[in-house]
Amino acid sequence: MELRNGKYYVQDLLVEGLGTKYDLPLFVYDADIITRQYNMLKDAFSVKNLTLNYACKALTNISILRHLRNLGAGLDAVSIGEVKIALQAGFLPRQIVFTPSSVSIKEYQEAVDLGVRINIDNLETLSYFGEHMPDLPVCVRINPHIMAGGNKKISVGHIDSKFGISIHQIDKITEIRTRYKMQIEGVHMHTGSDILNVQVFLQATDILFHAAAEFPDLSYIDFGSGFKVKYKPDDVETDIAIFGQEMSNKFNTFCSEIGRELELMFEPGKFLVSESGYFLAKTNVIKRTPSNVFVGLDSGFNHLIRPMFYDSYHGVLNISNPGGPEKIYSLVGYICETDTFAWNRPVPEVSVGDIIAFKNAGAYCYMMSSNYNTRCRPPEVLIHNGQDYLIREREQHEDLIRLQPDPQFT
Repeated sequence: MELRNGKYYVQDLLVEGLGTKYDLPLFVYDADIITRQYNMLKDAFSVKNLTLNYACKALTNISILRHLRNLGAGLDAVSIGEVKIALQAGFLPRQIVFTPSSVSIKEYQEAVDLGVRINIDNLETLSYFGEHMPDLPVCVRINPHIMAGGNKKISVGHIDSKFGISIHQIDKITEIRTRYKMQIEGVHMHTGSDILNVQVFLQATDILFHAAAEFPDLSYIDFGSGFKVKYKPDDVETDIAIFGQEMSNKFNTFCSEIGRELELMFEPGKFLVSESGYFLAKTNVIKRTPSNVFVGLDSGFNHLIRPMFYDSYHGVLNISNPGGPEKIYSLVGYICETDTFAWNRPVPEVSVGDIIAFKNAGAYCYMMSSNYNTRCRPPEVLIHNGQDYLIREREQHEDLIRLQPDPQFT
């Protein structure tokens, strides 16, 4: 989003015009930013075989999936629903890696039947596949016991995490593989979002390289993702250029040592789509109390839960009055419990009716929205090549009751 002559634009479209055309609240995504992020990550690596599997749980709208497919991305899916929508978006089965946690064998079997790659994160399921499908190549998810930074709720590579098979249980993986003559085609790790320290992450890659050497049938190594993006002007971010150079050197050396060219995989989600998204909401009320000035919006954590759930920071823009004098506000929603988007935030002076935009709303925002308080979810709009496309319609009240039979019991 750019400020030009006192007005905000996404590509060449006036943001206020989008609010008028589609009404508020509204999610808006800029395809150019997704393209920029994808190319930045792809160009950071100097390896023979590189695949970026978009972690679609961040934003699973089918139009976003098609855009990333057209860029050359593969896909990381964590549910059978994500697998199915990826196939609908045109991904080939072998372009999809199914990486669930704590799902049933039935869901695994459905993914197998659809022909996607299977990633297994526990010994019990690995044994099941060995006993019933020993000829099916699979990947194993390793927990490296590394904290690479970020919120504890989204850090998943430490020793107390439910995800992956402990690096200290490699011998058990080997025992199962040998017993059933299984083909382990890939090894995988994911430390979680918001990597603050590249060197700590690179230490985790060394751990995974050591584990990978145990598997003679290996064709790829998936190092997950978690690359940090900026939320604040002075925020830190993962240095992709340095990481790409050092990771490429390590990977090329490893391939040389084992005498085979493997495929290097990553599964970026937030990195690709976070900065592309903006959430727009209208100001309903300015409420002044002895301790605070609240901007009450026509939305709530039913639409944007991350600040309440993760204490996450989202930059705030006053679309209607960008040049006004800054004042300190707390921006809150209409949900009937504590429902805060931002505390004590400097924002150009806000009046009733002003459009407020939250930045970094492309990842885990719409996807974590709900119908709490019997509220409808907003529409989504994609800006692509200077044109706006409605990619999800606004929910209506009828949508909320459509799946509720009314048995008229007494």
